[in-house]
Amino acid sequence: MGIDRRGFLAGAAGAGLAATFQPTWAQTTEAVRIGVPTGITGNWSALGSQIQRTCRLFAKTVNAKGGIDGRQVEFFFEDTQGDPAACVRKTSELIEGRGVKLITGVISSGESLAIMPRLADWNALYLAGISGVGSLTAQNFVPNAFRTCTSGPMRARAISLWFAKSPKMKFFTIAQDYAWGKSSLSTFEQLIGGLGKQTLGSVLTPLGTKDYSSYIARIRQAKPEVLYVAMSGDDATAFLKQAGQYRLGEQMQIVTEVLDLLNTRPLGDAGVGLYGVSQYNYSYDTAANKEFVRLFRAEHNEVPDTYDGETWQGLTLLVEGVRRAKSIDAMTVRKALVDLEIESVKGRVKLRGCDQQGEQSVFIARLEKSADASYPLPKIIETFGSDAVMPVCRKDTF
Repeated sequence: MGIDRRGFLAGAAGAGLAATFQPTWAQTTEAVRIGVPTGITGNWSALGSQIQRTCRLFAKTVNAKGGIDGRQVEFFFEDTQGDPAACVRKTSELIEGRGVKLITGVISSGESLAIMPRLADWNALYLAGISGVGSLTAQNFVPNAFRTCTSGPMRARAISLWFAKSPKMKFFTIAQDYAWGKSSLSTFEQLIGGLGKQTLGSVLTPLGTKDYSSYIARIRQAKPEVLYVAMSGDDATAFLKQAGQYRLGEQMQIVTEVLDLLNTRPLGDAGVGLYGVSQYNYSYDTAANKEFVRLFRAEHNEVPDTYDGETWQGLTLLVEGVRRAKSIDAMTVRKALVDLEIESVKGRVKLRGCDQQGEQSVFIARLEKSADASYPLPKIIETFGSDAVMPVCRKDTF
């Protein structure tokens, strides 16, 4: 039997629709695939280990409950070695080679700033859960990037507010010589200067420094009342251990912008009394945090550290965005994340739409002996709400 013209056109139209048909969220169980270009080897490997273990625990927990609307969560890890150029290559491989459009887990601010200009061309979405440089959500803001953790300026602001009530007037600052360290050092010096306090000197140390004796000698010679430290990773561990060997804490108060167990645990009881910002704190009294700590201790037999908590918070926001978007398309998820507000491990957190920085509290803590571990743990002594520590939109200064 022949086909008339009307039947031919109807069939052709149907074939065209079939060729362009895209299954809806309800019609597919495609996995939620998340790329994690992070430090597996190199200077940031210890931080990268925290990120990896928390990603795996997150996937295990979410998938055991049926995933996200029936979709399993899958992570793909790549080693950047903390190098910005390598981070661009590895992120490109994840996006263009494996088709992974949701990215998180990048550690250094230099790496984050290197990949952000490429996000639009990649049609990819990036959630920064570690990088602290202020410009990420200010001068270098791009629509496809969010920051779910606290920024360096937020942490510096909290410490300066805490010191506003202190009679101590003379400060010295030391930071790692890259984007985050420079940003935090300049912000802190500006803030304490506004309080009428004096900076006696500052030092920027190259990444990977092993011997800090010459820097410590310079600090001791300046005789400050307070030493402000903006260091992380292996460098922070090395500096704090050497500062202890030189009894620096007996001559001045040491306060660190990142009071991480990763860096303080090797100090043992010698770390008792060290003050700093506890970006994430295992003891914070929220239902979401109690459940996370329970899951983490059951899996690893220890309390979660800074980047465990920050990673968990970032992933919780990301998958909630996927759930609300009912899509794994990066741009659809981006729209769902703007002004998203959830109850997180740090309480109420909102990704404010104007710069996509996570609004959240900042905790000042002191290392103390605790029954929860054989080593000193950070005890929260003061909490500053987001309204006190957030810069205005698209700014990294106060």
